[in-house]
This record gives sequence, C-alpha cells and structure tokens, in this order.
Amino acid sequence: MALDMGTLLAPGTTALVTQECQNGVIGKQAVFPALAEQTQGLIPAIDTLCKAARAAGVPVLHCLAVRRPDGQGANRNARMFGAAAKAPVQLLPGSTAADVADGIEVAESDLVLTRYHGLGPMADTGLAAVLRNLGVQTVVGVGVSLNVGMLNFAMDAVNAGFQFVIPRDGVAGFPPEYAEAVLANTLNAVATITTTDEILAAWR
Repeated sequence: MALDMGTLLAPGTTALVTQECQNGVIGKQAVFPALAEQTQGLIPAIDTLCKAARAAGVPVLHCLAVRRPDGQGANRNARMFGAAAKAPVQLLPGSTAADVADGIEVAESDLVLTRYHGLGPMADTGLAAVLRNLGVQTVVGVGVSLNVGMLNFAMDAVNAGFQFVIPRDGVAGFPPEYAEAVLANTLNAVATITTTDEILAAWR
C-alpha cells in the first residue's frame, strides 16, 4: 500500500543519510572510475537535499568508509575489498579522499560516522542506535552504489525496522541499466522509490 509522502517524510521522524559520498568514491579522486562516471549530477542533488533537510529540521548524517594504511580492521573476504586495497587512491582516515565529497556541505549540526569494515553503513557501525536516539522511523538514503552499498544499506535498514526512501536521482550504480534494474526489481520491493523534487516538496 502506498504511503502518504508527507507522513512518511515527516521531519520529526525522518533522517537523511549519505552513504560513501566521498571524494575518493564519487569525487575527482574516485577509487572506481566506472562508478564515478555515473555520478554526474549526484553531488548537487545530494547537497540540495542536505540543505532542505536542515531547513526542515531533519537531521543529516554522513556515513564514510575508511581504510588504514596497514589494513587493520578491514574486510578481506570479497573481491571488491581486494580491489579497493590495490587502488591508487586510498580512503585513509583524515585524508581528502576520505572526506565528504567537495560540493556537499557538512554543517556543524550534521553527524559524521566512519567505518573500517563491511559493505554498508549499518553493520555494527552504531548508525541504527544513533537513528533510534534521534527518534527516526524513516531513513532517506542517498549515495552509492546501487550495486552493493546502497542495496546493503536498504536491506539492513528495513531489517532494523526503519522505513527506507530512495530518491532515484540521489543514487547511482554501474552500468546504468543495471542500476535501473535494481531500483525497479529489487529495491522497489523493500523501499519507497521517489525523486529529489518529491522529497523537497514534502519538506516544504
């Protein structure tokens, strides 16, 4: 049953969470160039959502992935972790590559959570507890990628009891036809797929 967007996105019970929107992921220092090619327009759309969220009293959280130079605490049990470890750009803690992407403002009121492991931002990162402490029932998730990270994020959020909302112009994956298929055939079954404009309208 379709949910009323005004109720679903009510400022008192909603949070906006960015997933791996980092210089080394979707910015000029991107670890995976094929993914970065699909993210044109993503940064301004996400920054617009962040500004609108703050104006509406919706908390903004940025979830970042980092990796120590020695790899301590990092996963080694999937091919993508191996590829990331060998990439010319490393998401080192405190580096510009690991920072929130240029063009996405981080306000003093925002919360920034980092993780050293996993495929998404909710597995043992404290994100679920922080969201509950904020009184959140609905998560608006933006970022990358629809191949793995955002898919994992949505599933984990739903398993944890949250409603999950995805603006299709606030996420990306590669190749683009696969990203569209994931939205239409997988995420559409567990999340509310919408647009940035519809979310902005609800927050006005």
